[in-house]
Amino acid sequence: MINKHDITGLILAGGLGTRMGQRDKGMLPLHGQPLARHVLQRLAPQVGQLALSVHADAGAYAHFGLPVWPDVLPGQLGPLAGLHSGMQHASTPYLLTVPCDSPLLPPDLATRLAAGLSDSDADLAIAVTEEIDAATGSAVRRPHPVFCLVKTSALPQLDAYLHSGERRMRTWHGPLKLTEVLFENNSAFGNINTPDELAALQAQGLSVPMAQAILADTVVPVAGIETLPLPQAFGRILASDIISPISVPAHDNSAMDGYALHGADLGGDTAVTLAVVDTILAGRPGTVKVGRGECARIMTGAVMPDGCDSVVPQELVQQASATSITLAPDCIRAGDNRRFKGEDLMQGQPALLQGKHLGPAELGLLASLGIATVPVRRRLRVAFFSTGDELRSIGEPLDAGCIYDSNRYTLLGMLTRLGCEVLDMGIVKDAPQALEAALRGACAKADVIITSGGVSSGAADFTREILARLGEVAFWQINMRPGRPMAFGRIASEGETALLLGLPGNPVAVMAAFYFLARPTLLRLMGADADTASLPLLQVAAQAAIRKKRGRTEYQRGIVERGADGRQHVRVTGAQGSGILRSMTQANCMIVLHEAQGHVAAGDLVDIVLFHGLM
Repeated sequence: MINKHDITGLILAGGLGTRMGQRDKGMLPLHGQPLARHVLQRLAPQVGQLALSVHADAGAYAHFGLPVWPDVLPGQLGPLAGLHSGMQHASTPYLLTVPCDSPLLPPDLATRLAAGLSDSDADLAIAVTEEIDAATGSAVRRPHPVFCLVKTSALPQLDAYLHSGERRMRTWHGPLKLTEVLFENNSAFGNINTPDELAALQAQGLSVPMAQAILADTVVPVAGIETLPLPQAFGRILASDIISPISVPAHDNSAMDGYALHGADLGGDTAVTLAVVDTILAGRPGTVKVGRGECARIMTGAVMPDGCDSVVPQELVQQASATSITLAPDCIRAGDNRRFKGEDLMQGQPALLQGKHLGPAELGLLASLGIATVPVRRRLRVAFFSTGDELRSIGEPLDAGCIYDSNRYTLLGMLTRLGCEVLDMGIVKDAPQALEAALRGACAKADVIITSGGVSSGAADFTREILARLGEVAFWQINMRPGRPMAFGRIASEGETALLLGLPGNPVAVMAAFYFLARPTLLRLMGADADTASLPLLQVAAQAAIRKKRGRTEYQRGIVERGADGRQHVRVTGAQGSGILRSMTQANCMIVLHEAQGHVAAGDLVDIVLFHGLM
């Protein structure tokens, strides 16, 4: 089987874009990001290395932070020139090419092409799809030769083909062995050729991974830093690296209560008797030199005497008196039960890196270094409100057709747990003037504005119109369930700016969108490192079948429990409607069903995110 680290993924970019007004298609914006960035985001997890191929000048593609390989062949040879350049530059045995204007490419493209190439012992594999011929009604295969996995050793064949004057991507391989791999989703291989096609794609929902990538690329940490006493820094994000001023431990020391000795005195076939010449307590170094044939009584944490490299635990001593001990010759190995100076941390080494969330272990580590104050990012200021004429606050009478506003309290809990400085702005009515006033007021006070409701396509949802006046929006919809309607953008008012996260109105959708999209965004704004911002996925077997529609990411509420077989299993809580908030109180995890997944059978492994431990 071909390992993904043996594949270089090459994005073919820098074309003429004749039907796009001579504009480079790869740099055209889709949901606030260049088309090629969408392709890159889907391709990156599938391969070991990445690069871009361009016709001439690297231009804006240099900002992607990847190798850019210009075409070296004369003339505009299109994808063949990029393939040629890639096969020349790639350091891996395989090259996977994809066009820069196909942002829906399959997430398993590399895996399936690699399997097809290996199974057929071929030199290259291309993707094909089936279409129904309108005239005959029969299935017709359509090849997509630009979506190609090829051995880089095939370069001489391509050179010979180009030298002959031929220029067709479909036939360059000549006598090389080709295999075709059938894919079911035709739209995954479509490319964007006209402004209308780009507009139509813009109107469609965004994938969850791409939305997460856009959010990660857009935000930068707040600039404010404050220095706090160690006890007050709990739960904050470290603003700069902490370099250890001392070594921990400061000396070689004993890991056991026992006797420090020379390891060379052990071994042989007979018992060993050593003279006890000193007693060493923690915090009170020894005063006697311990020679060969001698030992020192020592306590856990006490400094090892010079020359001694091993400690025998007192329970392994065969006989002991105030003046001597007797040991079995093989009771320990030389070097056992000795902690080395700097074993935990050496002086001058980084103890903690900026972006670290300061939890109990981090505070303890800093205290062990004698550090009394630490620099942390200032708290992120987040304003939030709910929208809707039907909403009532707790304590108010509930009129017919109205509901109590639960989302603000859910958001209050999640934001407080993150350590944000929160500003609850209450309920805003479904009126353009009220919504605009609330957004302007929040912009003046906060770094981030979070709304719930008002971002779907309903007649009373004025958010889009107002945001068009106040700022810009990167996306409106995401292919996820629950939580499809979600807005992300930036607004400005009276010289102040703020990020906007417009969450859905249904209670469970609010929580799903917060955990998987808003939470990592807020943590990055707080200066948290990638490990802190990301949610760890665990794999658990499904207790029963789970229904799932391909083409969107689904988050289902789950309960992880130990089955009769002693293994952990997960089951859904029951009905998964986005308004059933009680199910979130019953669940202890979220089951993450990815875009490419279909129905799950009982026993299949699924990804989950545990609620316990979430910031």
